Amino acid sequence: MPVLTRLIPSPVVVDINGGALADLAKLLADQRISTSGKLAFAISEGSGAKLRDRLAPELPGADWYPVQGGSIDAAVKLADAMRGKRYDAVVGLGGGKIIDVAKYAAARVGLPMVAVATNLSHDGLCSPVSTLDNDNGRGSYGVPTPIAMVIDLDVIREAPARYVRAGIGDALSNISAIADWELAHRENGESIDGLAAAMARSAGEAVLRHPGGIGDDAFLTTLAEGLVLSGIAMSISGDTRPSSGACHEISHAFDLLFPQRAAAHGEQCGLGAAFAMHLRGAYEESGNIAETLRRHGLPVLPEEIGFTTPEFVEAVRYAPQTRPGRFTILEHLDLSDTDIRDAYADYAKAISS
Repeated sequence: MPVLTRLIPSPVVVDINGGALADLAKLLADQRISTSGKLAFAISEGSGAKLRDRLAPELPGADWYPVQGGSIDAAVKLADAMRGKRYDAVVGLGGGKIIDVAKYAAARVGLPMVAVATNLSHDGLCSPVSTLDNDNGRGSYGVPTPIAMVIDLDVIREAPARYVRAGIGDALSNISAIADWELAHRENGESIDGLAAAMARSAGEAVLRHPGGIGDDAFLTTLAEGLVLSGIAMSISGDTRPSSGACHEISHAFDLLFPQRAAAHGEQCGLGAAFAMHLRGAYEESGNIAETLRRHGLPVLPEEIGFTTPEFVEAVRYAPQTRPGRFTILEHLDLSDTDIRDAYADYAKAISS
């Protein structure tokens, strides 16, 4: 009888520990990613540039490409600069924007990509998606999953605390996203990939239930593993469904309607997740998410990230337009402005009690 299995797209290496960067050159050589050391490093102007001096002596064959911002133009410029240089791989060293630029550029020139994260701000670190600014605001572009993922907890602790907290919000939003996916299955017969859903849900629940904080290595490891699992879940499903539902629609609406004032992606997604769970009547789950967000210093009300109640209502009303064809609790309820305002008043009262 044949054994029926499937191949799961995932990195060949996931290294999450304190001091991981000290072993980067050895890891790349041992895993046959780059035995020659001929690498293209895409680095951010902040954390990446600071780490260049530390890493360069161990990687004499590497070329270093400073990247400004996280735009499609920056990614194309990087790809053009690397073309024809016969690199073994591209290494994205920095935060989420740099890794997204490096993923897109690597795909454009047909090279494997290694993600070396210097913060844990969102789940795109290991996903098959690059989110890049473009002329119309921001777009998501399909790319191969990184071939290796390296997260040095010593480096993560040096990142601004807000970036780590944002990752918490993005991980927690998986819980709402999976609830939306299950709703779409019940209402519209949309297919669910059970393995992808299980991985994404487990990632969110692990962060939700961990008693530690961002100064705790055990918690940082759980958060980092959760963000990596979320990215792999998206690779398995072939889209962002395991980690993106009404929570992300609300975040994208903030980005599009108020581009100069939008907060961190994970901050907005965490708030969106707590509110979306309240909308579906999952009051205990909504309260648990809000409590965890609050414990980690994340916003649970729009006023805490500088938005008024009318602006929040506008964002929720606009949110379904950000992902045409995606079915979430927002599309299911099709709320009017008055409905959203009343629901928000109930939500604010519920999480403050």
